[in-house]
Amino acid sequence: MLEEFADLEREYRAFADEHVAPHAALIDREECIPTEVVEALRNAGLFATGFPSRDQDPIAANLRHGLVHEALGFASASVQGLVNVHHMAGSAIARWGSPAQKEHWVPRLASGEVKAALAITEPNVGSDAAAVETRAVVDGDAWLLRGAKCWITYGQNADLFVLLAATEQGGTAFLVPRRSANLHIEPIRGVLGCRGYMLARLHLDGVRLSSEHLLGKPGFGLTHVMATGLESGRYNLAWGCVGLARACLDASLEYAHERRQFGAPLASFQLVQQMIARMMTEVHAARLVCWHAGVLRARRDPSAIKEATMAKYYASTVVNRVAHDTLQIHGANGCGSGSPIERYVRDARIMEIIEGSTQVLELAIARYGYQERG
Repeated sequence: MLEEFADLEREYRAFADEHVAPHAALIDREECIPTEVVEALRNAGLFATGFPSRDQDPIAANLRHGLVHEALGFASASVQGLVNVHHMAGSAIARWGSPAQKEHWVPRLASGEVKAALAITEPNVGSDAAAVETRAVVDGDAWLLRGAKCWITYGQNADLFVLLAATEQGGTAFLVPRRSANLHIEPIRGVLGCRGYMLARLHLDGVRLSSEHLLGKPGFGLTHVMATGLESGRYNLAWGCVGLARACLDASLEYAHERRQFGAPLASFQLVQQMIARMMTEVHAARLVCWHAGVLRARRDPSAIKEATMAKYYASTVVNRVAHDTLQIHGANGCGSGSPIERYVRDARIMEIIEGSTQVLELAIARYGYQERG
């Protein structure tokens, strides 16, 4: 099946090489994704790949979607993050939205006319999402929201937020338009890696929303709505990690071939060959794990969530090991701001934190194992 997608893979990589990669250094430096890149994504229909389509075979659709994120991760982890969070929020709406919500939002999200983001994390709440402090209370025939969210990917520019708040019934999801009164957005700058994520803090100082903005049932926000978004994000990010790891590997192969020390190319030294061999094997293995997760996801296999979790866990650890070895091979030449290697290393480090930290995912994976054992 791998060979069947070769042409599509080349197409996505060519798009990313032409429309994304040339901007990667600027995105990192300016901490902003240019409008022309976003428009190129729209024109290529890449915002649409995360949404279900009756015209596509589910397995093919999931694998195509993964290849999009791999190609974007290779070119710019920041751009992959934008598309990822859009698909996270969009998948939650497509799965749990009312007929009216789906009719209104899904076509706009799929076309890229509207860009969406997921808003879960708070100043005092990270992995323990059940403890969110943002509150939503009934106010007549509407809901009144107060609280704060932080580290929201693409929060600076998103048109719509799928936001988790606590209610008397439990965690509840809301659709919060950017233009909502009393919603204030504060940019976050100067982060370690993925600086083009355009992170933001959201301050909800009495945001009043009609019941039409309730996504799913009260109390189902975390266990159903946000769980759908997080599963999507882990699958997408796993592929993005493979793309970033592949960029590191390609840079290492090229540099080891060209760089000479002690009268010979680095590629001739056995310790360098050992690093290259390990990198090649792990990148290949991570890709196959993502591929397997995509197939199970398309089949709605009961183990699909576990497989997506394992894919994100493994791919994010792989990209950090590969980035580390890439920097070792490049030495001081990989440390300067003019080299993409130092950006790869910074971006890779973020991958073990977002969409579930490595430690949180280890706990989740172990629980799946115990449950399967009975």
